[in-house]
Amino acid sequence: MAEAGTGFLEQLKSCIVWSWTYLWTLWFFIMLFLVYILRVPLKINDNLSTVSMFLNTLTPKFYVALTGTSSLISGLILIFEWWYFRKYGTSFIEQVSVSHLRPLLGGVDNSAPSAASAAGGDADSSRQSVSECKVWRNPLNLFRGAEYNRYTWVTGREPLTYYDMNLSAQDHQTFFTCDTDHLRPADAIMQKAWRERNPQARISAAHEALELNECATAYILLAEEEATTIVEAEKLFKQALKAGEGCYRRSQQLQHHGAQYEAQHRRDTNVLVYIKRRLAMCARKLGRTREAVKMMRDLMKEFPLLSMFNIHENLLEALLELQAYADVQAVLAKYDDISLPKSATICYTAALLKARAVSDKFSPEAASRRGLSTAEMNAVEAIHRAVEFNPHVPKYLLEMKSLILPPEHILKRGDSEAIAYAFFHLQHWKRVEGALNLLHCTWEGTFRMIPYPLEKGHLFYPYPICTETADRELLPSFHEVSVYPKKELPFFILFTAGLCSFTAMLALLTHQFPELMGVFAKAFLSTLFAPLNFVMEKVESILPSSLWHQLTRI
Repeated sequence: MAEAGTGFLEQLKSCIVWSWTYLWTLWFFIMLFLVYILRVPLKINDNLSTVSMFLNTLTPKFYVALTGTSSLISGLILIFEWWYFRKYGTSFIEQVSVSHLRPLLGGVDNSAPSAASAAGGDADSSRQSVSECKVWRNPLNLFRGAEYNRYTWVTGREPLTYYDMNLSAQDHQTFFTCDTDHLRPADAIMQKAWRERNPQARISAAHEALELNECATAYILLAEEEATTIVEAEKLFKQALKAGEGCYRRSQQLQHHGAQYEAQHRRDTNVLVYIKRRLAMCARKLGRTREAVKMMRDLMKEFPLLSMFNIHENLLEALLELQAYADVQAVLAKYDDISLPKSATICYTAALLKARAVSDKFSPEAASRRGLSTAEMNAVEAIHRAVEFNPHVPKYLLEMKSLILPPEHILKRGDSEAIAYAFFHLQHWKRVEGALNLLHCTWEGTFRMIPYPLEKGHLFYPYPICTETADRELLPSFHEVSVYPKKELPFFILFTAGLCSFTAMLALLTHQFPELMGVFAKAFLSTLFAPLNFVMEKVESILPSSLWHQLTRI
């Protein structure tokens, strides 16, 4: 019985929702018809006459105040809508309408998958979206003490966001700690140091750990955060290398004795790889590029499975500095594979190599007359491929947007990755004669190939919609985040802007020409109600007067 009653209520609710959704016009005309029939008992004509007399007694100052207040309110709404759109990328009124009013009116959120679809293909697409918006460690990240902090001392601006530094703290705890750290006093101190938010507290803890033992992770922290020059950082990393190699050899011999020893060996391996990579980066920054290339090659041979550090991207940048383009092509042949994850460094370096073959003789006028050659077509396709992967990079390479210091973490296909790539590779594009000219002439053609990048891609998956939100968390507030595809202004911002302008104009005209605006308002209202009066007159002439009399009495 209860189930039958519940089913009847659900059916009744669905009928009401259906009638409200599709028959609202009928309801509207029925209400108008009833109001017209009951106009005599309700004394509508008398009330309208009273209202009209009251309005006639009002002075023009009232209308000026009314229109001015309307303009002020709509202007405040416009300012709030614009601020909300710039911060969150959507309209507040539209969001409230979709989130709260639409369910009340019977609308269904099509974006919410059903239980059955969530178990099938939609779950796969959701996982794909999450993986595409994963935040990665920047393989070319700068040193905090020697580079990021120097920028802060000079400009007074913080180049790193709290979110970015918090991700780095999580990385350090993952790579540099293990469950057996509490058994060693120095490692126990460093385990707490990596969780500290205050930089001075971390540095003090590292010095305290070094007083107890030669701790490799303590040297790493000091090299990253306390050293004010790259030379000082390199010196500390060399001390860390000496301590790290000893720990690595000891744990390597004991790694098969149990799960704890295996975890400790994995931690020591991560520490050793990190130290060697940072030493290679120090050599690269100090001008010893060939030494840096050798160190990176040796590191990749010694630890071929640790691809999470993306050491090949450091190697590509160093080889480009040496102008060893054949070696760059060999590295790309290994890592620019369909089964491996892509990056802006991979795609744009491949485009640079193909552009290098034709850019010195490329002319857009000549190409339009004779058409593109095979080599030029390959270069253009490579540029289109790179731009499809990350459309934010060309504006930085062409210096249409100013660069900032790259963050410690990047979002692939996002603005943060574009900044990190252009910061280190702009000089390599400038070195290849005509490469930037070819990029300037061809990169915008990518967008004609993909008119709806959020729905369908060409060579890659559709462009993820989460990049803007993640980039705003990774990049400092003084940087204007690049957004792709460019969002159009919501309807409600345009509407409130028009309403504010219109009411402000009415207030000004009413203040300057009160009599003329009064005549205009009366003419406008009479014109507005003319069709309604015409329809009512026709209805009265068609229907019998006796019927009208009976309905009025009812």
